[in-house]
Amino acid sequence: MTTRLTELPNGVRIVSCALPHVQSVAVGIWAAVGGRHESKRQHGISHFIEHLLFKGTQRRSARRIMEEIEGIGGDINANTAEERTCYYANAPHEYLPKLVDVLTDFYRYPKLAPADIELERGVIHEEIQMYLDEPSQHVQELLHEKFWPGQAIGHSLTGTPESIARFQRADFADYLARNYHGGTTLVSAAGNLDHDRLVACVEKSLGDLPRGRPPATRRAQSLRRGPELHVVTRDTQQTHVAIGLPAPGFRSEDRFAANLLHVLLGGNASSRLFQELREKRGYCYSISTYPVFFSDTGMLNLSIGLDAKNLPRALALISREFARMRDQTCSPAELKRAKEYTIGLSRMSMERTSSQSSRIGQSVLGFGRVLDPEALYAKIRATTPEDIQRIARKILRPAGTCVALIGPVKRDPALLAALTEK
Repeated sequence: MTTRLTELPNGVRIVSCALPHVQSVAVGIWAAVGGRHESKRQHGISHFIEHLLFKGTQRRSARRIMEEIEGIGGDINANTAEERTCYYANAPHEYLPKLVDVLTDFYRYPKLAPADIELERGVIHEEIQMYLDEPSQHVQELLHEKFWPGQAIGHSLTGTPESIARFQRADFADYLARNYHGGTTLVSAAGNLDHDRLVACVEKSLGDLPRGRPPATRRAQSLRRGPELHVVTRDTQQTHVAIGLPAPGFRSEDRFAANLLHVLLGGNASSRLFQELREKRGYCYSISTYPVFFSDTGMLNLSIGLDAKNLPRALALISREFARMRDQTCSPAELKRAKEYTIGLSRMSMERTSSQSSRIGQSVLGFGRVLDPEALYAKIRATTPEDIQRIARKILRPAGTCVALIGPVKRDPALLAALTEK
């Protein structure tokens, strides 16, 4: 496994991971811009543009884009996040030039036809309604909005019906010109490939892209002054709960301990919360945690769906586990299992070209270089029980707790007290 990084004169970066033993190749083209870079008026525009780029170029119709990729046994997709947008495809390795050509074509030359804009406006409106109809998704958007109130980093990536109704062709063209340029663009690829051939393909398509300037990023702020509870009362079968706690950003060395804390609490079926609330008590079908890491901030997210009658007892049990993590060190054996689980998942994911392309792409976007997986594993293995307790005391604080609920419940301060009592 060999990684190489090249930067073109206009700032476009090209990173590759050669895996000679595989038969496929995965390519991603990244723009280092996303939801948190949007103004209030632009809310949802990054995601809208992600949709529009698939609607065709001067050379290719929307259907032809799909036919060219699927016709070589590949697939193509995209996703928008808070700090970046990625368009990606994979196929048998001999079709690397085709993948680069299709991706860079719609990345640079989207048609942005008025009829397509109106069509996709309707599609995204239905996507928004779909998320609102799904309480487990809706509660997550509510949590992010309340965790980072009044900030773009907390806004839903899809926007709102009101915001997407405002966008016109000139808004999209201006946003692309300001944000899709050499200073924000990265191409990543992993699989059976030659780096120099990849660079030649990318330079042919993106070598004359204007350099531009990266978008400004406002530092996230914590505007809450204590624990908060936000409730949307709905007639659902389950009560859906999302709990957010302040965590470090992905550039912090504390991210290793924070990630292991997540695994210990709710990261798998042997975790404390899964065992206590599902296996021992039968309060829920699923309870899980996951960390959200941004460049300057983060959140430890805990999600559970359960019958409303069990909610107070479940919150009290969660509070008890938080206190245990703060007050006692975990056993070396428990921590070792969490470490090996984390490293094992990472190693298995690296057998997939798409995961490798994503890994090296995010690494260069976040750190300016490809991080060595073995060096990261060493940091994970070096984490001690005392490190876990220290980060637990930082993260699992009652004062930092933000809770979102959707279900057949009313706002009751006793629910927050059950979770945050010391």
